[in-house]
Amino acid sequence: MNTSTQFEDGKTRCNWVTVSPLYVAYHDDEWGRPVGDDDGIFERLSLEGFQSGLSWLTILRKRPAFRAAFADFDVATVAGFGERDVARLLGDAGIVRHRGKIEAVINNAARAIELKREAGSLAQFLWSFQPPPQHPDDAMTPRTTCDEAIALSKALKQRGWKFVGPTTMYAAMQAIGLVNDHAPDCHCRKAVDKIQTAFKRQLASLHKSVTVDSA
Repeated sequence: MNTSTQFEDGKTRCNWVTVSPLYVAYHDDEWGRPVGDDDGIFERLSLEGFQSGLSWLTILRKRPAFRAAFADFDVATVAGFGERDVARLLGDAGIVRHRGKIEAVINNAARAIELKREAGSLAQFLWSFQPPPQHPDDAMTPRTTCDEAIALSKALKQRGWKFVGPTTMYAAMQAIGLVNDHAPDCHCRKAVDKIQTAFKRQLASLHKSVTVDSA
């Protein structure tokens, strides 16, 4: 069941949130809220890849170190990382020192540049895979992936991306705001619904403008 818990501050939150102030802040201010800038999206995709097999709270605690190590996840900068950078990152105790995941982030940065040339932006590409809103009754049952996440995973893998499996992509959809998986009675649910709707209109308007200008 996708249930919630009442906290000491009187607010009801999703039951996966711990009392850690870091986790509460992430849940309240970030999770499910739309991300539209490419570097921000690249950061979430990268961190979700690093999270595989670990707790998300571990990643949140290491996030400042990740940002310092990966140049704030600036796509162009990370795409230019070489073997010296890999060695540097493997020696950085502040991050998750997993060679495969580190090399995947560098590879994915180069693939992200290619994808931006193809689709205009990472935002345009990822948001084109947004799943339809769940029925309130269905929202009571948490899911770990969906058809759209599976399709996104396949599309990225075909373009050479790594560590982008369907479960990881669904977690990224939650983090970037493509889905609103806050529990039905979570205090964030309605606010996130409104923000997502407004963002989708803004993105559609931008896409229409770009299409007309390039015609």
